[in-house]
Amino acid sequence: MRLRAAAPEAIPRMTLTSVPGIRVGHWTDPVGRTGVTVVTLPEPNRVVAEVRGAAPGSRELALLAPGMRIEEIQAIVLTGGSAFGLAAADGVVRALEAEGRGHETPRGPVPIVPAAVIYDLLAGDPAARPGPNDGAAAYAAAGDAPVPMGAVGAGTGALVAGWRGTENMQAGGVGSASISVENTVGGQAVVGALAVVNAVGDVFTLDGVALTGGSPRPGPPAGPPAPLENTTLVVVATDTRIDRNDLLRLAVRAQDAIAACIRPGHTRYDGDVAFAVSCGEAVADLDAVGEAAFVAVGDAIAAALTAATEEEG
Repeated sequence: MRLRAAAPEAIPRMTLTSVPGIRVGHWTDPVGRTGVTVVTLPEPNRVVAEVRGAAPGSRELALLAPGMRIEEIQAIVLTGGSAFGLAAADGVVRALEAEGRGHETPRGPVPIVPAAVIYDLLAGDPAARPGPNDGAAAYAAAGDAPVPMGAVGAGTGALVAGWRGTENMQAGGVGSASISVENTVGGQAVVGALAVVNAVGDVFTLDGVALTGGSPRPGPPAGPPAPLENTTLVVVATDTRIDRNDLLRLAVRAQDAIAACIRPGHTRYDGDVAFAVSCGEAVADLDAVGEAAFVAVGDAIAAALTAATEEEG
């Protein structure tokens, strides 16, 4: 088996929406410098999450652990606004309920919508925090077109490289990428990733190319660091059928990509969270899919910085 960039004729959308059935929508506040990104999932699906940053802000993550009764969810919310922004998930829950989607209970469906936040209160108006209506707007905007990247959605107010001081801070943002996996039975699986890059550390490509000017071997910063409240959020998904226990390997490889591309990463100031999603029946080797996840997440992180640089230029 081998990995390769998704060929346009085979997979026309080289972002997370390359995975069949996944839709992505943004709501953006360019004045307040915050926003929401919603990833909606086809059903059936299986989802796990892994947290490696020491300062996460999240909702419904405990439900995604192995051994929990409910394995299927309807959407994932990534949002700015720090802990205040978790309210955006309420709007997505309401929209899903109106569509009759959710975990079936005796009193009707209950939508399951895990959420995670970044701290973006330094970038714009700290009173501008996504709420339920904004989450609902991002959900309504969801589609299967290529994911818009840069300062949009949850990445609108993202900043990176603050650990070397305020003068070194640069814009982060949303990035996305996809990889195809050719398997031994002649078929093809897809792995896509979306990253909201709002990191304490500097950002590099998987090949070690500096995107924010930092050293690939970070040491103690020379001067007082900038205010450090950051987080990188990742959703990696595949149309390969993987059970929940094995799906944790994809979340681990997603976090490995964060560590490879963001230096230092997983600090006590970051709330890094990686969601891994299986939502299809394709057949592929788990190790090959895991390596595709590593590459897709790394490429998504680089794409976020590339898009942010192009916008500033």
